[in-house]
Amino acid sequence: MKLQVKLVKSLIGRKPNQVKTAHALGLKKINQVVVKESNEAILGMIQTIGHLVQVEEIE
Repeated sequence: MKLQVKLVKSLIGRKPNQVKTAHALGLKKINQVVVKESNEAILGMIQTIGHLVQVEEIE
């Protein structure tokens, strides 16, 4: 299963660990979309910045 992750809120003023997590996922600009394979590490990263991203399941 793959997840489509879209950054919908700005990283400006966020805690450093949230900014680093977004960058580790490949998200740097608002409305940028990345597709990642679902695993526990990725799900944990998404949980950390869940209030900044929009996640959809794709096949």
